[in-house]
Formats: sequence, structure tokens, C-alpha cells
Amino acid sequence: MKTRLLKSAILAAIALPSLCILNSCSQSEKATVTETSTETLEPSKLGEIPTLHKFGDVYLASQPQEADFEIAKNAGVKTVINMRHPEEMTDFNEEATVTALGLEYVNLPWAKPEELTDEVFDQARELLNTSEKPILLHCSSANRVGAVWIPWRVLDGGIDIEDAIEEAKTIGIRTPEYEPKARDYVQRKQHKPN
Repeated sequence: MKTRLLKSAILAAIALPSLCILNSCSQSEKATVTETSTETLEPSKLGEIPTLHKFGDVYLASQPQEADFEIAKNAGVKTVINMRHPEEMTDFNEEATVTALGLEYVNLPWAKPEELTDEVFDQARELLNTSEKPILLHCSSANRVGAVWIPWRVLDGGIDIEDAIEEAKTIGIRTPEYEPKARDYVQRKQHKPN
């Protein structure tokens, strides 16, 4: 009996600090979501990019010109995420330009409402969460950027969907079909059973 009580006491002594560490981790994860949700979306300038906003360490942009990528690098950008199809890119080879500057280049191409799938939303969220920052996320006009912004801000940033949609409009979302697709994705992800 004494041996069993002693073993229980030892196990409790070992488990308690582990639980405290786990609790601290969950508290800091909650703090990260709160910190992200207090950042503000602001107009920004990098070279000649016509439409550009910054949110923390993420730039949200229309198509940069070739020279703009060096300016972005000098501003600290580490990763460029391009949502345009390669055949849309006729002025210069963006991947070659970006990688020659030593930046990470990711192509997540989509252009039409039917191409805006759960996989695109999933990949965009994953890239925004795991890519080396600062990030420059762009498409042609920032329309597509606004579309993928909505789920990331709601599901990963913890803000209300209406606020996320207002941010997306500021960023540049214009295609009417994108907003309902983002709303549907968010709703399904929020109500997905664990």
C-alpha cells in the first residue's frame, strides 16, 4: 500500500511540471492569436507596386514589376507567394528574378472562381502560417489576395468574418463569387467536428 502511494506521489510530482509547461504553451498560443488580431492593415509602398497593403509582416499586393522585388528584398521580404498562373506572366520570369535575389519563391496559381477550392484556401493558410517572414503575397490586382485573406484572418487570426471581408475589400477583392466561397469555407471549417 505504501509503495503504491509513493509511486502515485512520484508520478504526480513528475506530471505536474509537464502539465504546467503544456498550459503555458497553450496560453502563449492564445496570446499569438490575440496579438495577430490587434495588428492593423495599412497602405504601404515598395517600389512601383500599384496596390499594396501591409499587415504585420505580410505584404498584400498587386503584381510587382521586376525591379520591385529587389526593393522588397531590401525591405526585408524573405518569401514571395505568387497566385498567378505561369502563362499570365509574360513580362519577365518572376521565379528566376526572385530566386536570383536569394528569396523563397512559391507559386500557388488560381484565377477563376471555380479554381478557388478548399485546397487553395488550405495551402494559402499554410503558407501564411509557415513561410519565412516577411512575406510578399500577390496576384495581378490583389483581387485573389483578398479572397484568400478572409479565411486566414478568421480561422488563424481569430477575427469576425465581417471584419475580414472589410479587410479583403480594402486589399482589393472584387470578383463577386470569391466572397461566398470564402464564407462557405470558413463556416465549414469552424463547424467541422473534432
